[in-house]
Amino acid sequence: MAGRVRVEREGDLAWLVFDHPERRNAISAEMWRALPGAVEALEADEDVRVVVMRGAGEQAFVSGADISEFENARTGAAAAAEYDRTTARAFDALSGLSKPLLAMVHGFCIGGGMATALAADLRYAAEDAVFAIPAARLGLGYHMAGLDALSRLVGPAAAKEILFTARRYPAADALRLGLVNAVWPKADLEREVRGIAATIAANAPLTLRSAKLALRELARDPAERDQAAVRRAILACFESEDYREGVRAFLEKRSPRFAGR
Repeated sequence: MAGRVRVEREGDLAWLVFDHPERRNAISAEMWRALPGAVEALEADEDVRVVVMRGAGEQAFVSGADISEFENARTGAAAAAEYDRTTARAFDALSGLSKPLLAMVHGFCIGGGMATALAADLRYAAEDAVFAIPAARLGLGYHMAGLDALSRLVGPAAAKEILFTARRYPAADALRLGLVNAVWPKADLEREVRGIAATIAANAPLTLRSAKLALRELARDPAERDQAAVRRAILACFESEDYREGVRAFLEKRSPRFAGR
């Protein structure tokens, strides 16, 4: 089986599930191709306010790209280029999601799994999580977009150590390096992540969207920033029903009820 990408909706929370447990949720070419459509559907679903990525089963978040396909799908310049275009579309979709995207990591988070987790806004791990980028042990090249995301998160020196040594980092080291926001016992991970997701989902969606957009643009070269888009997103907040609701709720000393408009 080539695995699949599943979407599970629970009210304002959606789960994006990497379901390939017989290969520790390694992402096959078919799964890479399915990701943009899944993300597009979540973007369009007005009921969904927060998306959490997770791996199926108990062994892994994502153990990497499916190496069993590499000999046929990633050997030679033409095949490698097509594979790279497929994965680039998947990562662009994840990075372009306007809603908060969380990664809930347990078990193996290796190679393409780490790249996928890096596409999230926030990463939370179980104590059994293991992180690594083994590209140097496979002889493959790593793309600048993934390296940029890693370097921005942990700094150039730590990024070089992760890439040059290709070693595995336990969850405690990942927390120390800044790869993840928090680490909990595996039995507590889902409950803790659900709590964080619920807190985020209760906040004003337009404010979250504008903040995420602004932070994304700040990560670009100043000459390439779409400041007009950021200004429009901020203005949309002040013109929204949610802004009026937020002010009323504050004055009335109650919790706001945001509608996302």
